[in-house]
Amino acid sequence: MLIDLSKPSPNQGTTSNEFETKVLDFIKEWFSDSKTVKIQSSGSTGIPKIFEVEKSKMLNSAEMTCNFLDLKEGNVALICLPIEYISGKMMVVRSILRKLKLKIAEPSTNPLQNINQEIDFCAMTPLQVENSLDKLHLIKNLIIGGASVSETLKNKIAQSLKPSNSPTRIFETYGMSETLSHIALRQLFPHQEDWFAIFEGVEISLDEKDCLKIFAPKLNSEVLQTNDLVEINNQNQFRFLGRLDNVINSAGAKIFPEELEKLVKQNIPNEVIFLGIEDETLGQKLILIIEGSESESIKQKLSTINYEKSFHKPKDIIFVEQIPRTPNGKVNRLALKKSIEK
Repeated sequence: MLIDLSKPSPNQGTTSNEFETKVLDFIKEWFSDSKTVKIQSSGSTGIPKIFEVEKSKMLNSAEMTCNFLDLKEGNVALICLPIEYISGKMMVVRSILRKLKLKIAEPSTNPLQNINQEIDFCAMTPLQVENSLDKLHLIKNLIIGGASVSETLKNKIAQSLKPSNSPTRIFETYGMSETLSHIALRQLFPHQEDWFAIFEGVEISLDEKDCLKIFAPKLNSEVLQTNDLVEINNQNQFRFLGRLDNVINSAGAKIFPEELEKLVKQNIPNEVIFLGIEDETLGQKLILIIEGSESESIKQKLSTINYEKSFHKPKDIIFVEQIPRTPNGKVNRLALKKSIEK
């Protein structure tokens, strides 16, 4: 289904699945008299919650992204993320604000499988991108969110796009439900940037634990305190190090699992997660979870990894068929830890 939001009364047609119906229902909700809409958080770091957000602030967020990417009236946007979450809702709001043509593709791990036309703008999760490498050249502006983009995936993106001389631009996002999607982007292709660049009107700082604080009055009237450990560069850029609540304390040493995961993913293509499991001697024992079947090839590659510190090497390696994820594609560390500790 394609909805032309440049028209005052877009011809919506007949829906063919539940997702199309949900998207149309949200569009109707948006044009209702209510000044707010309900948003559901992902629940990747805690209990999912529903909260109300002012439409005016969602429009402010949409304008930041549309301006950054230079989206214009009549461009084609593709929504392939669940409409229950801020990520899906904001794709619709951006399309309404900039009067885009919105193509609806049911959320799946391979959302581009039936897409054969050029798309000006799309948002996807890393898993969706992983399964869409052969069609990324169709997208002019792609933002990736919901989870960090692994080194392996960055390499695959470059390998799939460079031969095609595609004009595709790909960005990794930083944000959360409370910031109404992202407040910063960093380019992954055609150039790979190390630092996230924050949008105009957003201020960042560090608390006493070196966690990021965000003040974006156009999006949220409160100063948002995150649990994300970052390094700030010239007040307009930052580098993500890891989440404070993911930090593992093993024998008194603080370990940032995201940094280790980045290292391991440079060597193997599988999804990997480092966890700290309760241990009488160490306090927390560092273990490595690998998604996929156990193989000698993977074990051999793991044995060649040069960890910066001796205590960065996992005490145990566990292979699992599937790492649990939230409905919008984020790795659910809490559920994974519970399943391992059983």
